[in-house]
Amino acid sequence: MNQPEIEFEHVVKRFGQTTVIPDLSFTINKGEFVTVLGASGSGKTTTLKMINGLWQPTSGTVKIGGKKLTEHNQVDLRRHIGYVVQQIALFPHLTIKQNIAVVPKLLGWEQAKIDQRVDELLDLVKLPSDQYADRYPAQLSGGQQQRVGLARALAANPDFILFDEPLGALDALTRIDLQKEIKNLHASLADKTFFFVTHDINEALYLGQRVMVMNRGRLEQFASPETIVQHPASPFVEELLATEERNQELWRRLQ
Repeated sequence: MNQPEIEFEHVVKRFGQTTVIPDLSFTINKGEFVTVLGASGSGKTTTLKMINGLWQPTSGTVKIGGKKLTEHNQVDLRRHIGYVVQQIALFPHLTIKQNIAVVPKLLGWEQAKIDQRVDELLDLVKLPSDQYADRYPAQLSGGQQQRVGLARALAANPDFILFDEPLGALDALTRIDLQKEIKNLHASLADKTFFFVTHDINEALYLGQRVMVMNRGRLEQFASPETIVQHPASPFVEELLATEERNQELWRRLQ
């Protein structure tokens, strides 16, 4: 039976006189991998920031784990959400091990438990602890730093993880490798919900079990990648797919 993890019920978000989200409703179930596709200004990052309580909706209801966002202790909620962002923001003066341990320490974990968790996670993201735990961020490549960011997001065993354009600054080959690793990681963590924001249609369709296509704060379509490709729900989605086809054809011609 599906268990709702994140629910939006007729959510509206305004900044002053500007309406960014006019009326947004959706449900994401526990353990799903959902990608959110849209251009700048589509409302995808605003949606993400309402999930973690950084921004409150102007009207409507956001529920996390079946409980209204306003009923959660906001600090406690954020400490139990994992974050992976484009600006990885590792602490440069801390070792990789210390970076991953930040949230578990805030939550009062015992050191032995923290050490075990760090070793597990470094192995999980293919950065063996004996080689990487005592290095500093500056000693790692961009892709390796993003792997550390992913390990840090998982450190306190959160219910779900929010990804905000995490691979956007990486080179193409590293990005493809990490897409594969993130997809495999989710498959190995069956109870973890991934909410992944991107402007890259190929990334969205490859990673997501379901894909939210957003445009000017509205949900154009929320369906499986196969359904979106085979049965686009609006002219906007059709144009997205057509644009990607044109880009691929141009690339083939240039090669």
